[in-house]
Amino acid sequence: MVEGVNIRIEGRAGRITLTRPEALNALSYDMCRAIDAALTVWADEDRVALVVIDALGDKAFCAGGDIAEMYATGRAGDFDYGRQFWADEYRMNARLFHFPKPVVSLMQGFTMGGGVGLGCHGSHRVVCETSQIAMPECGIGLIPDVGGTLLLSRAPGRLGEYLGATGARMAPGDAIHAEFADYFIPRAHWAALVETLCATGDWEAVDRAALPAPDSPLKAAQPEIDRLFAGDTIRDILNLVTRSDSAVATGALALMRKNSPLSVACTVDLVHRTRLRDTIEAALDQEYRFTFRAMERGDFLEGIRAAIIDKDKTPVWRHAALDAVPPTEVAAMLLPLGMQALKL
Repeated sequence: MVEGVNIRIEGRAGRITLTRPEALNALSYDMCRAIDAALTVWADEDRVALVVIDALGDKAFCAGGDIAEMYATGRAGDFDYGRQFWADEYRMNARLFHFPKPVVSLMQGFTMGGGVGLGCHGSHRVVCETSQIAMPECGIGLIPDVGGTLLLSRAPGRLGEYLGATGARMAPGDAIHAEFADYFIPRAHWAALVETLCATGDWEAVDRAALPAPDSPLKAAQPEIDRLFAGDTIRDILNLVTRSDSAVATGALALMRKNSPLSVACTVDLVHRTRLRDTIEAALDQEYRFTFRAMERGDFLEGIRAAIIDKDKTPVWRHAALDAVPPTEVAAMLLPLGMQALKL
């Protein structure tokens, strides 16, 4: 038994329950490896008709990866721990994406970063009235990873650029509109749904339990988002955003200015690249190019320091402004890694 996750078979269902509500169910390295091992076995296990992924507590399904150990090792000059964590986590993400049986994820509260990688690659992605889904990695000097750039690239219009660069949160209706989720089912109905899934293995029970999605403010704002985020680079986007006095532009600019300029610039580029190579393998390979270099050449360690170590919320990024990142630095962060490339 791995601390933080309860993995078992109940009836016809393989069950994965995150059990760290006090830590917002953050994914540790051991949790990732245990989940990956279970998925490997269950793919060929006749007793398992489907997989159900859920989490204890009301605040979060999973608010991201457990990054404190990455910070400690990275500050000591050991970049290999983080690189190995990311590589193994990405393999788990790819296994979920390609899993040959239905995967039902029940995502209450915060679902961010690594939580998106766990909850949003399945076939039946459920949100409720408390759900808040986001890819806020630019705020800690990273990029939307765990296959997040594939989800962003597939979102309607230019929502991918907007959501990745700003880290904006999606309420349940927004998450369904942006194609990060499929079903809206009130939280009070989840226990009965899980009981049915375990007893019958009938994944169509999810369809029967679903209600109409709530309204999506993101959908209402999309025409303006599509106009503002249509540029090829972050500089192009800034030219449009800074010349607009719309509420969407003002809000987006305020969010982006909190984030690492290097991360924002690379995120826009990655979303565009992933649209051209629309596979989970290509997305993870390109994300790993950035995360492999993130501690040594990016803003990741400074972002973690400001967010969770010193908690001063005042990171000193490598670049002073969003338009100060040379295109050559974006290209350098995303160069192929050769022999050190991600192996899935």
